[in-house]
Amino acid sequence: MRKVIFMFTLAALSLTSCGTKKKIAELEKQNKECQDLLNSTTVKLNLCLTEKESLNQQNDYLKKNNSDLISNVGNMTTLTKQGAQNIEKALETIKEKDLKITRMQDALTKKDSVTLALVTSLKSSVGISDPDININVEKGVVFISIADKLLFKSGSYTVSDRAKEVLAKVAKVINDKPTFECMVEGHTDNVPFTGNAILIDNWDLSVKRSTAIVRVLTKDLGVKPSQLIAAGRGEFIPLVENNTAENRAANRRTRIVILPKIDEFYEMIEKEMKKQ
Repeated sequence: MRKVIFMFTLAALSLTSCGTKKKIAELEKQNKECQDLLNSTTVKLNLCLTEKESLNQQNDYLKKNNSDLISNVGNMTTLTKQGAQNIEKALETIKEKDLKITRMQDALTKKDSVTLALVTSLKSSVGISDPDININVEKGVVFISIADKLLFKSGSYTVSDRAKEVLAKVAKVINDKPTFECMVEGHTDNVPFTGNAILIDNWDLSVKRSTAIVRVLTKDLGVKPSQLIAAGRGEFIPLVENNTAENRAANRRTRIVILPKIDEFYEMIEKEMKKQ
C-alpha cells in the first residue's frame, strides 16, 4: 500500500513539474512578445518625438512667416497708398504741363495769326509785283525791304516823290494798326562815303536816310511818332557780298520792321517756361 501511494505521489509530482514548465515557457513567450512590442513602441515613440520637434520648428517658422506676411501686407498697404498718392501727384503735374503747353501753343498760334494777317494786308496794300519791294517773315517778324533807288538818289538822304507813294501804302497799314511798332533801318553798301559837312561815313548816311523816312511817315503820312524807331545799320549787315555793282545795289536798302504788340504773348510764354 505504501508503495502504491509513493508511486502515485511521484506521478503527481511529475505531472505538476511538466505543467509548470509549460506555463513558464508560455510566460517567457509572452514576455518576449511584450518586450518586442515595447521596443517597437519605443522606436515609434522616438520617431514621433522627432517628428514633433520638427513640427514644432515648422510651426514656429510658420508663425514667424505669418507674422512677417501680416507685417508686409501692412507695409504693402502703406506703399500702395503712397504709390497712389504719387501717381495722383504725377497726373496733376502732367495736367499742369499740358495746360502750360496748350497756353503756349495758343499764344504762338495767335502770334502766327497776327503775323499772317499783317503780311496779307501789307501785300495787298503795297503789292508784290515790284522786284524792288520785298515783304517777308523771319522768325515771326514782318520785314518790308525797299531798294534805295526807289527812295533816294545816290549819296543822298532826301526822299524821292516815288518813295512817298510807296511809303503812303506802308503808312496806311501802320495807321490801321495803332498798337504796332515799326523800326526803320537804313543799310548801305561798303563803298566808302566821301563825307561832307554833315555826313562822315556810311553809318551816318544810313542813319540820316532812316530819320528821313521817319519824318515822311510822321509829318506827311500821319503815323504816330511813338510807333516808329529810327536805326542806321551802315554797311555791316549786307544781303550779299559787295563784289559787283548789282550786289552793292541790293545791299543799299531801307528795311521797315513791323513789330506787332504781342508782348503779352511772349511774357506769358516766358512765365510758363520758367515754371517748367
